[in-house]
Amino acid sequence: MSDTGSNPIDRRAFIQKGAAATVAATALTQAGSVAQDKTPESPKPLEVPRRTLGKTGVEVTILNGGTARTPGALDRLLRYEYSRGVRFFDTAASYGTEEGFKKWFAAMPEVRPHIFLATKDGVARPSDMLKRIDLRLEALGTDYIDLLYFHALSGKAVDFGLSGNEMDWPKSQEMKETIAAIKKTGKVRFVGFATHDQRRAEQLEIAAEGGLMDVIMIAMNPWLEKDSRLNRALDACYKKNIGLVAMKLVAGNLSKRVQVQAPTLQKRGLNPYQGVLQAMWSDARISSACVAMFNTDQVNENTDAARRFEPMNQSEIHELQVALLDAGPIMCAACDGRCGRAAGTDARLGDLTRFLTYHEHHGARRDAREAYAKLTEAERNWHGADLDAARAACPTKLDFAKLLPEVDRLLA
Repeated sequence: MSDTGSNPIDRRAFIQKGAAATVAATALTQAGSVAQDKTPESPKPLEVPRRTLGKTGVEVTILNGGTARTPGALDRLLRYEYSRGVRFFDTAASYGTEEGFKKWFAAMPEVRPHIFLATKDGVARPSDMLKRIDLRLEALGTDYIDLLYFHALSGKAVDFGLSGNEMDWPKSQEMKETIAAIKKTGKVRFVGFATHDQRRAEQLEIAAEGGLMDVIMIAMNPWLEKDSRLNRALDACYKKNIGLVAMKLVAGNLSKRVQVQAPTLQKRGLNPYQGVLQAMWSDARISSACVAMFNTDQVNENTDAARRFEPMNQSEIHELQVALLDAGPIMCAACDGRCGRAAGTDARLGDLTRFLTYHEHHGARRDAREAYAKLTEAERNWHGADLDAARAACPTKLDFAKLLPEVDRLLA
């Protein structure tokens, strides 16, 4: 989660700037010895709470270090996240950040057994994933992957240019045989898929029916409508003991006024981003939240939120939701396409604002432009749409009239 934008509010305003630099220098020095130095004088390693990841039986940290970002200082941040207690990490072939893990494991091989490592790859059909395993292992510099995700499953996987009808993959015979073959190699422990598609509720329903997946990572937020199709689909997967990981929880300019409007944050001593994490962890179905952290301040904030986690009740979560929506988010983690239908357009309004988020808040400008370029003209052309109706239908009440011209300006 990042907070840069047209009117950025730096998250560092919520913490002491100088303390972060001091902690970073100390922890980076200690990180190399965390896994092996057991002398009485050694500081006790920091810990992040864990939850069981569905049928895998593995206890993973509730905070998952995502790497969907510009590589930049990734090597340093990975080690720092580890020193702060994070033991679940997420990357992908398309991110260009697997190399960071390879360098880390080469320099500190002792950390690999202590990490639950997930990566993703997009393929045209399930059986093609078998050809990608060795590529992922080489890129990561490891001889096994804890969790391998299929990246995008929809029949219109615009981010990855896939073909065919992937909606039925989670229950198909080919997927069943492919997963068995993948695990038989001994190079991959668990298999799942990651999705932020508008039809992900249907994907989860199919996955629950098929019972083949070990883990699913889903774009969502902590305040899904109780009777929504996605919420019911999550219930179905949870009952089948499929591990659930949340991603893309929130993005936008979360100013200090959010704290004023949400007394729960003041009472708990949290900033808005920490509040969203604690609200998400209050959902017992969710084993972990995947968050890309861009600097040591954000690592400090998020690991602190995890260690101080206490469940929020529904009234507290609703209070936070109202305050956050008023602050003007730019991405809807609950998008199911209802905005476009209400607006009478074929434009993929949810995807357009998501790509804008990648560009403005995640620093993934090239990826955002490439994803935008893969849309058809009809999927990009929002002009003539009833944007007031789109906003009214949107679960996150995105201000499309303000955001979509920015999409055209920055991504076209």
